Amino acid sequence: MPGFGDLVQKAFYLGVGIASYAGEKAGTTFTELRSQAQKLADEMVARGEMNTEEAKRMVDEMVSKAQQSPKAPTAERPSEPRRIEILSDDDEPSPEAVDSLRDQVTQLRDELNRLKKDS
Repeated sequence: MPGFGDLVQKAFYLGVGIASYAGEKAGTTFTELRSQAQKLADEMVARGEMNTEEAKRMVDEMVSKAQQSPKAPTAERPSEPRRIEILSDDDEPSPEAVDSLRDQVTQLRDELNRLKKDS
């Protein structure tokens, strides 16, 4: 099968090319971000809103935050909704408010169970 080897080689080169292009694009994007942040910092220094050291620190922080890879959302779903505790500064909520909230929670649970059954 001589065609299969060529196909694997082309797929490998395609992967290397895509990775190279993505690296170049990311480098260009970070360069543009740095120049825009630098312009903003220069304007703020010119207006006297910050000194040059603060401006340099701000630009470096912005670029480093942009370079950090965002955390990917996990695909796992918990078996139950997470529990939420509502804290309040009030001493005691009224019994009517508590009953109303209990009714809402019950309705939401019923809706959730219905949606689980439909999917």
